[in-house]
Amino acid sequence: MRSMHPLPSHESLVAELRELRRRGLPGLRHCTRDALRQAAVAAGLCAGPEDEQTGIEELLGAAVRRLAGGRPVRDDDSSDPLARAAAHSFGIFPARRGVPGTDRRKAAAAVYGVTTERFRKSQEHDVVAELAAAVLTVARQASGQPSDAVREPAGDSVVRAVPAVARPARPGAGITVRVCPIEDVRDVDILVSSENTYLEMSKTFRPTVSGALRRAAALRDAQGEIVDDVLSRELGVWLRTHGRTGMPVRPGTVVATSSGALAAQGVRRIHHAAIATPVGDGDRYHVSPAVLGEAVRRSFELARHESEFLSLPMSSICFPLLGSGRGGLPVETVARRLLDAVREELRRDPSWSVLLVTPEESHARLLTAASSGP
Repeated sequence: MRSMHPLPSHESLVAELRELRRRGLPGLRHCTRDALRQAAVAAGLCAGPEDEQTGIEELLGAAVRRLAGGRPVRDDDSSDPLARAAAHSFGIFPARRGVPGTDRRKAAAAVYGVTTERFRKSQEHDVVAELAAAVLTVARQASGQPSDAVREPAGDSVVRAVPAVARPARPGAGITVRVCPIEDVRDVDILVSSENTYLEMSKTFRPTVSGALRRAAALRDAQGEIVDDVLSRELGVWLRTHGRTGMPVRPGTVVATSSGALAAQGVRRIHHAAIATPVGDGDRYHVSPAVLGEAVRRSFELARHESEFLSLPMSSICFPLLGSGRGGLPVETVARRLLDAVREELRRDPSWSVLLVTPEESHARLLTAASSGP
């Protein structure tokens, strides 16, 4: 049995990968590489200085394949864009190892259809962070270490205190209710946003969950001007990729994007739940109560998929009161439907922690009361 070597921290890997991205694989010997070496040793890919560079390169290749769901990475739409961007960024594709850093960044930006500057400020951060997580997963699995070597502990401890909010209420195991705007939530892996069935987000000035998250996730320059409307842009990419631009999706559809500037608050992903169907001239929406359970189920399903196949170590998810705003559903109905659906998912997989948020204390009390009902 192989002895277990300690794994490096995610933060140390991110710092070294950023430097390596600039220099490229041929410049690895000139980079700080203590964390990468530690991970390669743990994975059994190198034993000493003589095979260090080869071992680290093999580790990175395995991590990129991990991002692609364990399959070889192709530079086309058959491979996950995160894996393709990582392969370009670090020169993993065949015959691309020695490509200059500016050209590698340009090719990676093209995967997302954005300029190199936008990619540098937004998606590149996600690419490096998720590649670091994949490196840890590969090293952990190769060395036979338990999953909690790289994952945060499951359970209520993952849902940490949010500053300046009311005392949390606990309607059940694994579920916490807090009074706060959803954009203020910290250290929860996934925030769920309610969207219309065209997946067109609210304007940034609208007092909606969608508008608040769009505003909070946007990247801004020193003057505060938005330079990358991250969530809306990534939803647009999804719509174009799936041939749905200008067309509605099925109610209950859930689409994942990165978290943009919310990554600084410890948020990894935003899940966009298409629950509101426009009616009339588009100023009103219809939300079926039944679609709430479908959105919760699909969000958990997507979370498990991303956690497993994209090597994202996630174990916590946050829901607002979906459909209780412009969707027009009574808060009591939303609370009951939401709790029923969440409880069902936690029975299937109790490792997840769930945070339910609302800015209204009266609504939080309704959530707590709904938990004690039949």
